[in-house]
Amino acid sequence: MAFDAPAERYDRFMGRYTPSLAVKLCDAAGVTDHDRVLDVGAGPGGLAVELCARVGGENVAAIDPAELFVQACRERCPGADVRQGGAEELPWADATFDAALSCLAVAFFADADQGIAEMARVTKPGGRVGACMWDIDEGGMTMLRVFWEAVRQLHPDVEGERSRAGTSRGDIATRFVRAGLVDVRDGTLEVAADYADFDDFWEPLTFAIGPAGQFLKSLDDSEREQVRELCRGSLPHGSFTLGARAWYAVGTVTAR
Repeated sequence: MAFDAPAERYDRFMGRYTPSLAVKLCDAAGVTDHDRVLDVGAGPGGLAVELCARVGGENVAAIDPAELFVQACRERCPGADVRQGGAEELPWADATFDAALSCLAVAFFADADQGIAEMARVTKPGGRVGACMWDIDEGGMTMLRVFWEAVRQLHPDVEGERSRAGTSRGDIATRFVRAGLVDVRDGTLEVAADYADFDDFWEPLTFAIGPAGQFLKSLDDSEREQVRELCRGSLPHGSFTLGARAWYAVGTVTAR
């Protein structure tokens, strides 16, 4: 799925969760100031910014298919090697990085297993591969759960994002093992985001970003309004905070 949107709109939709999630993913993967690190599916730079803060822009590379996101990531990460492209064919040599990470992107790889295999290929033996993706299957990502529950009151058979890679418990770890990574460990990363009011929750959904936004765009005006009111009824009045749980896994690359 393409994410053809200005970075500022993504920031309001999903980017408000990324800074704290990026910190936790980097901690889980043990990123230190001596590492050279790759961010796969970088978006507008949520994870890459944290990596630059830890290791310096000259030690960070990033890649994303979306031109607008690549431009934003370059602006936000001076000195980093930011390129446009997909996870399935990374333009770096074998054993280039000490760690390769992906934050909220595995579900949108054209081929998740191939993308993970490529992350392992460009990582040095003994280096780490890490990824995280929202818990869609068990409803741990509250914002998306509220939206899809509202949708299913009108369209009970809608799949939503449940079948995408990485969105169910243990899926990322299983793929890591399949890719030949060892010492794989997994678990959850818990974060939260603040909303000024219901409009701050709803308007970013209308930007047509990701599966939720694209599905909302496909509805007619009447159904969109019904979904809006169902979401409103599920959320507090005034300002509020929504929790979000992501599944993660980290594995080690073996000697080839």
